[in-house]
Amino acid sequence: MFSNRYIFIYATVLVVVVAVILAFAATSLKPFQDQNVRIEKIQNLLKAANIESTTENAEELYATYVKEELAVDAEGSIVSRFVDGKSEGNMRPFNINLKEQQNLRKKGRKAIAPIYVFRKDGKTAYIVPMLGNGLWGSISGNVALAEDFNTIIGITFDHVGETPGLGAEIVTERFRNRFLNKQLFDGEAFVSVTVKKAANKESVHEVDALSGGTITSEGVSNMLKDDLSFYQGFKKKLDVKN
Repeated sequence: MFSNRYIFIYATVLVVVVAVILAFAATSLKPFQDQNVRIEKIQNLLKAANIESTTENAEELYATYVKEELAVDAEGSIVSRFVDGKSEGNMRPFNINLKEQQNLRKKGRKAIAPIYVFRKDGKTAYIVPMLGNGLWGSISGNVALAEDFNTIIGITFDHVGETPGLGAEIVTERFRNRFLNKQLFDGEAFVSVTVKKAANKESVHEVDALSGGTITSEGVSNMLKDDLSFYQGFKKKLDVKN
């Protein structure tokens, strides 16, 4: 019969060995996990611009259509740019942590946000990522805006744990298509797009909410308003430039 000391030593050694194996596995797999996250992010950006991709061709398509990555501040000034594989600034806009920048804005501190400049068939579009809160967890999305930085030409949503058949319906094409040709601005004023019950279908600033997904719909509305309002300065400078 084994003594208590033997059992203790055996259990300790076993725990240490398992911990070492798990740590080694986590370290070894992290580069692959990071790459998968990167590819998924690229695919979602492309999908917002109506470009379907696979894990195999996503990076190639991204390099083909996304000509610039911009990091802008609240005044609309470009503080960093990534173009032709080179950074013009102290960071790459693709690597901006949206959550960190949102927290800075909430604290009244200087923040930045990314813009992806997309070009296809001689036309320019701007893709902007978003992050918000749904019923059970975070929601996110990417919105593609026409050259006027106003009209929505494509949009994607994702979620962590919304209810299947209700809030989770934000990912469906049926819901996303409701946003096509809606507009963020009324003249120079930022209005955003509101997701609401019995929306006015004639309005370019309203879309119908999800049936049974009221809180998630409100989360989408808040996400659009809170994140896209940051780009008002960029829109004004773009209007002046054009």
